[in-house]
Amino acid sequence: MNAMPWNHQAIQKIEADYKRSADTHLIKVDLPAALNATLYLKDESTHPTGSLKHRLARSLFLYSLANGWVNEGTPIIECSSGSTAVSEAYFARLLGLPFYAVMPSSTSKQKIRQIEHYGGICHFADSGDLYQEARLLAQQTNGHYMDQFTYAERATDWRGNNNVAESMFSQLELEPHPIPDWVVVSAGTGGTPATIGRYLNYQKINTQLCVADPEHSVFFDYFKSGDSSLTLTSNSRIEGIGRPRVESSFMASVIDAMIKVPDAASIATAHALEKVLNRKVGASTGTNVYATLQLLARTANNDRHVTLLSMICDSGERYIDTYYNPKWLYEHGFDLEPYQHQLQDIFEHGHFAEDFESSIQRHSK
Repeated sequence: MNAMPWNHQAIQKIEADYKRSADTHLIKVDLPAALNATLYLKDESTHPTGSLKHRLARSLFLYSLANGWVNEGTPIIECSSGSTAVSEAYFARLLGLPFYAVMPSSTSKQKIRQIEHYGGICHFADSGDLYQEARLLAQQTNGHYMDQFTYAERATDWRGNNNVAESMFSQLELEPHPIPDWVVVSAGTGGTPATIGRYLNYQKINTQLCVADPEHSVFFDYFKSGDSSLTLTSNSRIEGIGRPRVESSFMASVIDAMIKVPDAASIATAHALEKVLNRKVGASTGTNVYATLQLLARTANNDRHVTLLSMICDSGERYIDTYYNPKWLYEHGFDLEPYQHQLQDIFEHGHFAEDFESSIQRHSK
């Protein structure tokens, strides 16, 4: 009997690793009764590598193995500012493969340490095109460039197979309001909203999808204009989400609305959620929840109950030196106070300031 080929062994190792992992929790957030609403947060921070990107990394590896792009000893290269690289480093170590993360030196120290913990090598490139740097490194090492920004939307089975959308809706089945009015997520690669939007359409679920975008990101402007050639010269200050160019994985056609959230609002919301959840969350979670509250503000004082579903992307413990560091916030010009007052009124009293809903930009189809 012939021995199992290496790529078959690799797929089996990834599937065995998945079998050892429980699904992530769906948390019901207590909101003031005056809001007449229920908020659920899918907690993706409890994956083995601590973020939503664990699902993506698993899918990218399986996709690459099934396509014959990765073989025994193939170096893996990724362009990532952090969380995807952490998760890909985990799976590369699982398969005994070298891993290189191409990233700016401004990436949080915690994420760099995590990548190195899993045996990954951080390749810093602060000037020029990071994408091209990753492709060049793949050529030099005879490796495989994972290219999350191209393959995220196609590597995940959007019809089911316990993707994040199927998991969320399965966990909602016994709730009083199992079909949410809105699902609100942010876009890094674009893969998560693509998966959720396609799943909603495929399963014929009457839920709308809103994507929250941080300040220095091009997705909102692309959604509004339809111009895929748009680019920005600055990078998002909210790690893990927002891009300076329109990525191939971003599927505007499955999105019902987008909201652009100020960076200071994202960080302030992460701080506010620490009191609500008794734990720290990352600023991308703050982006998600601030946009969710914006949607809720449209229906405040309405007789109809509103159900909202969003996501905890990763833990705030990764950002102790940045988003939770007063000195860092001051040096980067973030003033959280105006948003802190807004959020305190909402979470403690169920009251929206008169200008809350109009304080940011929204665009719908």
